[in-house]
Amino acid sequence: MSKVLVAYFSPTGTTKRAAQAIAGAIGADLYEIHPETPYTPGDLNWMDKRSRSTIEMNDPASRPAMAGDVPDLSGYDTVFLGFPIWWYVEPRIVDTFLERCDLSGKRVIPFATSGGSGIGQAETSLRARFPLARWEKGRRVGGSDAASWARSVIG
Repeated sequence: MSKVLVAYFSPTGTTKRAAQAIAGAIGADLYEIHPETPYTPGDLNWMDKRSRSTIEMNDPASRPAMAGDVPDLSGYDTVFLGFPIWWYVEPRIVDTFLERCDLSGKRVIPFATSGGSGIGQAETSLRARFPLARWEKGRRVGGSDAASWARSVIG
């Protein structure tokens, strides 16, 4: 039996709900990526060029600090990786998380929440930056389809 982790970043709770549905549906462990400094509603205002999220996303080298340690992934075969889509890709703090993990040979399945953007550019970004993982096709999920999608992926 393979062991599965659902790791996710969710500044507003939307991705957290999807992550919990996925973990519950497939019996996976949960790990939340917490920023050292939590995001405020103002930080998340994508229409404000001076907001924290805009500044981070305009700098590809930005790596926001995480609170706490990353989980030991050695016991996991599969990692579902969840995040909201920001500027068509994963938030920079997800890159912070991934740079601190050893994904070598791990099956990694991204999932994202978004009001309208697809996951395609995020998948391209993740594959390019973290080529040692075995990336599988991800999906943009909503509250109602996350669990059934995860069950179909795990089989």
